[in-house]
Amino acid sequence: MTMIATDPIADMLTRIRNAIGANKNEVSMPYSKVKATVAQVLVDSGFLAKVSSEGEGVNRNLVITIHAEGTNAVITEIDRLSKPGRRVYAKADEIPTVKRGRGIIVISTSKGVMTGQQAKAQRLGGELICQVY
Repeated sequence: MTMIATDPIADMLTRIRNAIGANKNEVSMPYSKVKATVAQVLVDSGFLAKVSSEGEGVNRNLVITIHAEGTNAVITEIDRLSKPGRRVYAKADEIPTVKRGRGIIVISTSKGVMTGQQAKAQRLGGELICQVY
């Protein structure tokens, strides 16, 4: 029996956090387009190694490779910013910087999910999904 998460993105971030804590280099979870997009942004930013999906239809899983075998995880901290009970939005000039630019903010804009830097460059605001450092 699988449990239905109220906040699938928070569930994904927690699974990544737990896998890093347990020194695992790969984590698997139920697939969703939003989770795949957020994971892809983290891959493009260099925080995750790769993301892929396995299976078909209802049994489809998202497989995230956190780091290559024999290396350490790049992620030190990964936090959810916007929660179902309290959504957090920011205008383009209000998007915060993480650890003086060493971390990133993942933001959902009208043009899709991207990093805070990309959103600032395109003068887009949106919902702050998470911050990664």
